[in-house]
Amino acid sequence: MSTSIAMFERAVLKELRNNNLAIFAGAGLSRGSGFVDWRGLLSDVASELDLDINKEFDLVSVAQYHFNANGRQTINEAIVEEFQRTAERNVNMDILSRLPINTYWTTNYDSIIEDTLNDKGKTVDKKISQSQMKNYKPNRDVVVYKMHGDKEFPDEAVITRDDYEKYDSERTLFTTQLKGELISKTFIFIGFSFEDPNLEQILSKIRVDLLGNSPKNHYCFFRRVNRSDSRYKNSDGSINEEEFNYDRVKQDLKIRDLKRYGINSVLIDEYTDITNILINIEKKFKVNKVFISGSAENYGKYSVEEAKGLLHNLSKSLVANNHHIISGFGLGVGSYVINGALEEIFENKGKKINEYLTLRPFPQSASGEKSLKELWTEYRKEMIDDAGVMIFLFGNKLVDGEVVHANGMLEEFHIARDAGKYIIPISSTGYATDAIYKEVKSDLERYWYLQDSLDILEKETNPKNVIDEVNAIIERIRRRV
Repeated sequence: MSTSIAMFERAVLKELRNNNLAIFAGAGLSRGSGFVDWRGLLSDVASELDLDINKEFDLVSVAQYHFNANGRQTINEAIVEEFQRTAERNVNMDILSRLPINTYWTTNYDSIIEDTLNDKGKTVDKKISQSQMKNYKPNRDVVVYKMHGDKEFPDEAVITRDDYEKYDSERTLFTTQLKGELISKTFIFIGFSFEDPNLEQILSKIRVDLLGNSPKNHYCFFRRVNRSDSRYKNSDGSINEEEFNYDRVKQDLKIRDLKRYGINSVLIDEYTDITNILINIEKKFKVNKVFISGSAENYGKYSVEEAKGLLHNLSKSLVANNHHIISGFGLGVGSYVINGALEEIFENKGKKINEYLTLRPFPQSASGEKSLKELWTEYRKEMIDDAGVMIFLFGNKLVDGEVVHANGMLEEFHIARDAGKYIIPISSTGYATDAIYKEVKSDLERYWYLQDSLDILEKETNPKNVIDEVNAIIERIRRRV
């Protein structure tokens, strides 16, 4: 019995919010960057043995046969030649790298995982050999365990039957670490075929020795056996029902068998569906991250005390509902947003400031080659990228003694709009926010989640009623997405 996509997404979101999700990447992930899988890597090696790689299922033995006949060098050269190529952009890895995942395991030799994480500014602690397991890289964000080695050290790559048989004695610490994490974390197996003898042995030991019939839940993807695939078409265009049914039964048996180890299979129609699922998970996860955009020299319809109460209690309420606040510390707005968030964090959230509040004050002086305006634009893009929901309030500043619309807020709106963020403009606060509201109101097909809230957003000035409506809008978004 497979797991529905909806159930999978709920489970992954829960583990993401608990910082307890890990990734196990197989060759399928690297194929997205143009690299071959094991079958492709060993194709020439098999040919030298007069074997047809497409007829072979035990690829570890193919590598061993070649080693027996010719030694290791040809296999090493295949690893170096294949994986030293420049990699293409990997959409799935890009998405994963933006999520709070701090543990990756892989049997791949390439550097797609660590390169992508580095590009996102994350400090990666890479473990290739057993001797590295005792080291701790300072300020690391992510650990990447390359349990079968790395392209830079082909002599040490795990690929032949000999390598697998010596694994427990030469890489015991990898096995021990993986056992512990499979017990404590939830894994997503992506691009993995479950034909690796190491992993099968580790899963068996965990099940038999430690967890019995109650393993930790993990998840993997399988492409559903599809009658329309070319492999099931006969020369006359008819479908080979016997072969199709055989493969369908075999897939079902594999799915049932993996459940013994707590691995729940998610069936997809095409491998591109994985990207769509990951995009949806990222979008849902970021709904909990709320950017409050605002600046105010003047509070318009609101008295100073009303404005302070709105900003303070809005932020406090969002944190109470387990949202993470992002603030750029806008003039006349940022301090009250921060105070409200901190009050709730200290009273009810165990003083865990970093889990509920991100402060990003803008640089006030230019240095280097970029102008201050260029720096601010880059800065805004980075902050907004991390959020799912944007709340706009007020939006004015003093220029030559005159109160004008804050062009920085309008830029933030345009960035957020183009990035597909959920936008909530509290029009009753006026100024730039009212201009944003008018644009949003003209496109309710896009901003469907505001349709039942327009009057309150535009006219209501009672802070409590406004805050209640904002929370209702976010809940509406959460239920829909």
